[in-house]
Amino acid sequence: MVNLNGSLLTEANSKLTVNNRGYNYGDALFETLKVVNGKIFFWEDHYFRLMSSMRILRMDIPMNFTMEFLEAQILKTLEANNLLQAAARVRLNVDRGVGGKYAPSKDAIVQYNISVEPHDNPFYTINTDAKYIVDLYKDYFVAPGLLSGLKSNNKAIQVIGSIYAKENDFENCLILNTNKSVIEALNGNLFLVKDGNIKTPPLEDGCLKGVMRKQILEILSKDVNITIEEASISPFELQKADELFITNVIKGIVSITKYRKKQFGNDFAQSLVKKLNAKLRLL
Repeated sequence: MVNLNGSLLTEANSKLTVNNRGYNYGDALFETLKVVNGKIFFWEDHYFRLMSSMRILRMDIPMNFTMEFLEAQILKTLEANNLLQAAARVRLNVDRGVGGKYAPSKDAIVQYNISVEPHDNPFYTINTDAKYIVDLYKDYFVAPGLLSGLKSNNKAIQVIGSIYAKENDFENCLILNTNKSVIEALNGNLFLVKDGNIKTPPLEDGCLKGVMRKQILEILSKDVNITIEEASISPFELQKADELFITNVIKGIVSITKYRKKQFGNDFAQSLVKKLNAKLRLL
């Protein structure tokens, strides 16, 4: 069952009109959520990122779009799909409705839809036996700026980059901005570990304002023995790193095992995922 503006419908009956602005112009935003036993991981961060993004896109935020209302709609959708007492992946999509060309008409009203699917792991783990090989995706670049950090439906680079990765037997690719700095992976933020120091690209470089990125930075900031730096990463730094890992809300922490000819360990990432799971138990 899919939640379309509060109504629970089968997928067959939940079709959007071809005039939907999210479809026609990518005039839409989304949040990908992990929910376990009815608990939405980091829901407050997701909610405020969505509200901030809607303001940046100058969407009229409906009065009923409170944190409590949207949470209730997510839980209602999970219950309808028998996933309220399980681990699930949720997509909350917000679009500007129907009407207008590039400029929305006065009749365009913000809409939402929620879809859910089962997820196999309630907590975060690192598979130490799995290979995770990445490369740079250099066909297209991201322009630094506020819009690049939004979780919008304009994901052309991620789509064709994922096709490139699949065609070349990579698990993922790293994206560059127009300044040729590495900003993130196709589906998550990037962290670099070197001599016990941690580095991640700054939001100003054009990377996603990731919810898991925020959690990891908060965890790391509590360790006085760790130096954290939000600074641009050159492609030349990647092969000099001790570890590279990717973060997102669904998988948590994904260790990169190989980039080009360099093999990486994952000791730091393993210790970090334990701290992440400990934080979740306190939510």
